Amino acid sequence: MEKRRIGKTALEVTEVSFGGAAIGGLYRACSREAAMETLQGAWEAGLRYFDTAPFYGFGLSERRFGDFLRYKPRDSYALSTKVGRLFRPVPEDQVPDHSYVDPLPFALDYDYSYDGIMRSVDFSYARLGLNKIDILYVHDIGAYTHGAEKTKLHFRQFMDGGLKALEELKRAGTISAYGLGVNEVQICLDVMRRAPLDCILLASRYSLLDRTAEAELLPLCREQQTSLVIGGVFNSGILATGPVQGAHFDYQPASRDMLDRVDAMEKIAGEGGYPLAAAAFQFPLHEPTVATVLTGTAKLANLTRNIELLDTNVPGTEYAKYRPYTVVQSLT
Repeated sequence: MEKRRIGKTALEVTEVSFGGAAIGGLYRACSREAAMETLQGAWEAGLRYFDTAPFYGFGLSERRFGDFLRYKPRDSYALSTKVGRLFRPVPEDQVPDHSYVDPLPFALDYDYSYDGIMRSVDFSYARLGLNKIDILYVHDIGAYTHGAEKTKLHFRQFMDGGLKALEELKRAGTISAYGLGVNEVQICLDVMRRAPLDCILLASRYSLLDRTAEAELLPLCREQQTSLVIGGVFNSGILATGPVQGAHFDYQPASRDMLDRVDAMEKIAGEGGYPLAAAAFQFPLHEPTVATVLTGTAKLANLTRNIELLDTNVPGTEYAKYRPYTVVQSLT
């Protein structure tokens, strides 16, 4: 599988990569056997970049990634995880509900400070059982997660100390790159206007349907040579399922307007002779700042289906036809 470089670093990642929320039990339980089978399928398909986070199953995803990768040659893959949340053990009946099924028995606290990020990295190393993390993403720091007022506090905490921690870790060679892992554009712009980033893991905001990142973030990434890692290419599923009853957009049941937009998109794909999902999966890779597209699932069959979408011929000229049906999320 082809590789692309992360920012100005020497680190390269495969243009399709594996995201670890689902094997941490997001929305439905995932057995260890299913997780290992899916990770093995990703490896056999040539994927060599793996992304996880402490939040995914409250440590469960990191443990499973570490178990799988422990006996792989360390120079044969790239690994990222995230900082910004610290976990503490709690009784089973006090485990918070964040849409993970059967997570490990922990509760979380947000901490974007220097000490918080350093502690988070140490904990991740212990859960992974590995001796190198290639990329650290600051996880969910913006208003999408925290609201406007708390974001101001977290942003100041990060800029006053957390950023220094990441710079030190990179300078020491503990990590090769750092950036943000978010679902929104505004916080990316706010950080990049004050400090350079190697990469941004951006979910759902640069897709065939939602092109919020195009106006300001993509030009800024090109200017600063910041790479994008794109998640959520199906916008919570609707670009894979089509406008069916129960389809989701942006983690919510799709509105009538979204269903109509995707219905129009399906007609374009049908006239072009390819599945809409193939156009959605391939779309971000036409942008030079995009280093990789994440696919995340706990089912081997779904993983295989997604990877096969790369083999479908979608002419580059097709993408302009979708523009009238795209949306741009408000940045405020």
